[in-house]
Amino acid sequence: MTPAPKIPHKAPKTFAVKSFGCQMNVYDGDRMAELMAAQGLTQADPADADLVVLNTCHIRERATEKVYSDIGRLRKHGKDPMIAVAGCVAQAEGAEIVRRAKVDVVVGPQAYHNLPDLVARAARGEAALDTDMPVDMKFGHLPARRRVPPSAFLTVQEGCDKFCTYCVVPYTRGAEVSRTFGQIVDEAKALVEAGAREITLLGQNVNAWTDGGQGLHDLIATLSGIDALARIRYTTSHPNDMTQGLIEAHRDIAKLMPFLHLPVQSGSDRILKAMNRSHSRDSYLRILDRVRAVRPDIALSGDFIVGFPGETEADFADTLSLVDAVGYAQAFSFKYSPRPGTPAATMGEQVPADVMDERLQRLQAALNRDQAAFNAASVGRRCQLLVERKGKLPGQMLGKSPWLQSVHLVTDAKVGDLVTVEITQAGPNSVSGTESAGLPIS
Repeated sequence: MTPAPKIPHKAPKTFAVKSFGCQMNVYDGDRMAELMAAQGLTQADPADADLVVLNTCHIRERATEKVYSDIGRLRKHGKDPMIAVAGCVAQAEGAEIVRRAKVDVVVGPQAYHNLPDLVARAARGEAALDTDMPVDMKFGHLPARRRVPPSAFLTVQEGCDKFCTYCVVPYTRGAEVSRTFGQIVDEAKALVEAGAREITLLGQNVNAWTDGGQGLHDLIATLSGIDALARIRYTTSHPNDMTQGLIEAHRDIAKLMPFLHLPVQSGSDRILKAMNRSHSRDSYLRILDRVRAVRPDIALSGDFIVGFPGETEADFADTLSLVDAVGYAQAFSFKYSPRPGTPAATMGEQVPADVMDERLQRLQAALNRDQAAFNAASVGRRCQLLVERKGKLPGQMLGKSPWLQSVHLVTDAKVGDLVTVEITQAGPNSVSGTESAGLPIS
């Protein structure tokens, strides 16, 4: 029996949600906030809230310790809020978190639709832990979307069947499950009615989405028929699920943005096999060739892990040469961190920390070089910009280009507007533009 909280709390009147990690966690955090607002609670700053939900990520090393550190900081304020731990750390470490940190609520990523009931149980001093992975997906239990930003996330698929040897996702998110076509279309329409102009379709392996023989490209084609929806994106994809239909969608569907995030993790076939990635360096590069053949201006993004067990300098050199061959517009890179319960955690030939540090610096230098080059090559380009928020300077607004670049612009346009801009300056991490009404898109 899981122990109950030591001291019951009053039923909370205010709440805050802090999300860490991937975009799916951001989506989940927003949905939990909507759940609590639907219960009549008011959103507040974490330092002042009666209930604080820590929506956690378990991908990186020391993720669990970060949770305990955050709990300690919240309790130092003296307010003693009700604390709920949600997300993947909750799924992996649930009972231990209750025992060690005496938190009030623990809820896994597939059960957070039960958060209001768990909070009510905690307020009564009862145990409140739910890390079930029910067959009945949570989405049908969530409230309707009411107000969303111009660029909104929409989860279409969860879980993973790939079992990469370094990854905890199959254990914390479960097997691959797709939402139904109708559920997704209905939520997309609700997002647009609530203010979204751009929707990013989310999944651990989003391009594995399927329903009734339809694939992700069919779903994107249908969503493109929503009149007020201007732009569509999707992430994160697996190379093995990159179908020809999805590739051709980048040519045929104008609302699908010219951006593809396709993680490779390593440029070495030997390391890819040890990772159980089920694709090779060559097959990955051939996919990118096919994508570029139908959409030459596409911006490519990837994920990389350095220092995987057994990685030699020659293996790492293969990764650097793959980076040189691709020319990524942006990418994410990490040092390998052993996750308990994964096969890689017990492999021999663990790479020393100082070697990983040095390799990561070299990899990031190459990736930063290519991102800066991509941005510099954008100068003179005209495109539509989705204005997402105000900038720091008077009259400055910020938005995203079709290639997912952050663009600074001085304009009278409002948040949610689509404006035509010419990119005039490029920096390493963002670009600047000027409004160019009436000029053709290039």
